[in-house]
Amino acid sequence: MPSVISSIKEWPSWLRPARIHIADDTHANEKMINLNAVVAKKRPLVYVYDLPPEFNSLLLEGRHYKLECVNRIYDDNNITVWTDQLYGAQIALYESLLASPHRTLNGEEADFFFVPVLDSCIITRADDAPHLSMQEHMGLRSSLTLEYYKNTYTHIVEQYPYWSHSSGRDHIWSFSWDEGACYAPKEIWNSMMLVHWGNTNTKHNHSTTAYWADNWDKISSDRRGIHPCFDPDKDLVLPAWKVPDAYVLTSKLWARSHEKRKTLFYFNGNLGPAYPHGRPEDTYSMGIRQKLAEEFGSSPNKDGKLGKQHAKDVIVTPERSEDYHMDLASSVFCGVFPGDGWSGRMEDSILQGCIPVVIQDGIFLPYENVLNYDSFAVRIPEAEIPNLIKTLRGFNDTEIEFKLANVQKIWQRFLYRDSVLLEAERQKTAIGHVDDWAVEFLKLTEDDAFATLIQILHYKLHNDRWRKQVRHNKQFGLPHQCLSFILSGFQDVEL
Repeated sequence: MPSVISSIKEWPSWLRPARIHIADDTHANEKMINLNAVVAKKRPLVYVYDLPPEFNSLLLEGRHYKLECVNRIYDDNNITVWTDQLYGAQIALYESLLASPHRTLNGEEADFFFVPVLDSCIITRADDAPHLSMQEHMGLRSSLTLEYYKNTYTHIVEQYPYWSHSSGRDHIWSFSWDEGACYAPKEIWNSMMLVHWGNTNTKHNHSTTAYWADNWDKISSDRRGIHPCFDPDKDLVLPAWKVPDAYVLTSKLWARSHEKRKTLFYFNGNLGPAYPHGRPEDTYSMGIRQKLAEEFGSSPNKDGKLGKQHAKDVIVTPERSEDYHMDLASSVFCGVFPGDGWSGRMEDSILQGCIPVVIQDGIFLPYENVLNYDSFAVRIPEAEIPNLIKTLRGFNDTEIEFKLANVQKIWQRFLYRDSVLLEAERQKTAIGHVDDWAVEFLKLTEDDAFATLIQILHYKLHNDRWRKQVRHNKQFGLPHQCLSFILSGFQDVEL
């Protein structure tokens, strides 16, 4: 961010304000014209709060383990080392916003306001970080995290004028942890929540994690209020972070045809207490993985038994795969079930071109309130788990080809390519070359996770009904270019 006392000529054009007020004299007007200070900004314009370090940088600095809550670190030669932290999406999103042409430093012209609290770092440190006391929080990391967001809210309300413009409805908060925004304080619930856990609480109206310290059931309504974990009318589920893998891209596993996918259904993961090294809690995965294994388990459990309906072309196993990506890419359907809250199985399926089979009632997955999931995924009610394989065998080749083709069309929306390319540019500047992952990511051209978020914000900018009442001076409804396209494209259709 350029200094406010530096010449505006030194600012990148995309950071310059859309308007600049200069004294009304001849020389000033000449300077204004020559300066080219009026910039055609890219809407929507997002203002990123500059918060005190306790909400972000100090949490990064003091994390327990260097690979926690970040999407990368650097080795002794300053080479990028990507982490496999699913929570790394929070950092990827934050950095993409900071470097985006949609960012504005002028809050008065902003369409949205992003509040960068790093809960992925808070909750992994809460147990024994010396300056994060849980003494008043019953040992609950969820309660401590709620307090952090409440303190952030208090800070921005006291220090900035923007919250009151819309009662926070144009503000965006990121909740990356296992149960998403379930423990958001009541004061910020008007805002848009970016989460990985889209539980509408229509069925599971309670904390679903088996980790007692993350449970939010005991948080009083005086602090949390009465709200669901996820509201599809205003919130959004974002993809989890996945390591940039040159092998996956060069081998084009996502593009493998139906003929090369010999396994009908595949799931590899923790299946609970019935298996060696399985999670001991019956409440893990809300019991969904356990029911799946009981019916279709392809590996012997502790009693040496397979699932009641085990089949040759169905793999449900807790045993670690020697080539997980290839196993997914060799399957037609892949299981997407919760763990302690969300898991990264949706991203695993999509990035390897496998049709996701979702079993989690009332819980949204990435972009599910904006994408047509029926076109590329299958949803099975939890009560229908015993009929899962029968249902999947009922799809004919045409239906399967249709869904596989649609997975191939959208898979890049589940990648944080923008963040990866920012790092590739840094690497090129710092050491004069880029690694294989950067070369492969540079070949990708479709919209990624960040571009998808911006598109959704653009839609909300013109279609959120509250904006019509609050900001009379801003355009509302479909942009003119969209409207003219629709009218020209459907002129023969009776509207």
